[in-house]
Amino acid sequence: MDVNPPLGLLAELTHRCPLHCPYCSNPLELTTRDAEMSTAEWLSVLSQARELGVLQVHMSGGEPLARTDLPDLVAHASELGCYVNLVTSGLGLTAARLDDLVARGLAHVQLSAQGATRERADLLAGAKAFDRKLAAASLVKESGLPLSLNVVLHRRNHDQLAGIIDLAERMGADRLELANTQYYGWALRNRDALMPTRAQLAAAEPIVRAAVSRLRGTMEIIYVVADYYEPYPKPCMYGWGARQLTVAPDGTVLPCPAASAISTLTLANVRNTPLADIWYRSESFNAYRGEDWMAEPCRTCDRRGLDFGGCRCQAFLLTGDAAATDPVCSRSPQREVVDLVLATPGTSDLVMRR
Repeated sequence: MDVNPPLGLLAELTHRCPLHCPYCSNPLELTTRDAEMSTAEWLSVLSQARELGVLQVHMSGGEPLARTDLPDLVAHASELGCYVNLVTSGLGLTAARLDDLVARGLAHVQLSAQGATRERADLLAGAKAFDRKLAAASLVKESGLPLSLNVVLHRRNHDQLAGIIDLAERMGADRLELANTQYYGWALRNRDALMPTRAQLAAAEPIVRAAVSRLRGTMEIIYVVADYYEPYPKPCMYGWGARQLTVAPDGTVLPCPAASAISTLTLANVRNTPLADIWYRSESFNAYRGEDWMAEPCRTCDRRGLDFGGCRCQAFLLTGDAAATDPVCSRSPQREVVDLVLATPGTSDLVMRR
């Protein structure tokens, strides 16, 4: 099949993070500091990515501000002609650091938030972070950069949805992403405590719809549904290995950010294989590209070009088979797996990320 070059790179610079969010989708086993790629290795990755066709670089983690070489990486990506986005908790962002990053070519900041109030947000972050996030948002707006606010929604903050939208307005966010939890990594461990109720989701819909209408032209609002409750799965990154790639802190290259969850998949590493070879020829990137891998009912489904069979990582975690129809799909022969999860009473036991 024909494979187009990637458009975006998610550069996970580190797994170090000052927060302890219970919905973290990073793997249970995090990359340690001594296993992270060096500055020279990351500079090479960025050069290879641009040569491959990447136009957008999202520097994330963990907390990318934990890397002292972040300014050098931003400058290199910008000099290559990439649009550089910083995905951050905001902790550690000072006026001096932001001014330096802007001078080196930073084009956008995506800030996370955990709740609408200080008490709830700090509880869910596992740190006194709320006020520091407000300060970070103020710095970004003063710099003139566009600001996105990302909020992961779950049972513990859905009741604050209206307040979260108000918070985004107060921060001056240009874009608000309200993303229901995706159950990978640490979040999967907390699934029973994080899964929203049907009542919460029903209450959320009119709130989001009204805000989208009221703020049109002022703030873009993206609402990522809780797909366990949906009749069809969420599309998998426009298709597996289609537009995006992720490079983990140790150089492992992933077709999607959660692909390390598929333990049967052999993942290549940019430390010993050129990025172009991984994108075009690796086993992992070609495993679920296109439609040839699909079994029924996906193979003949009229939605196969819309949702691409759903999430391969979710299919593996729920069934043990990454090639299975995503069980959240109402047409999946294994839909009962998801129905059983939804029928399980929620628990109050929330385990913070360690």
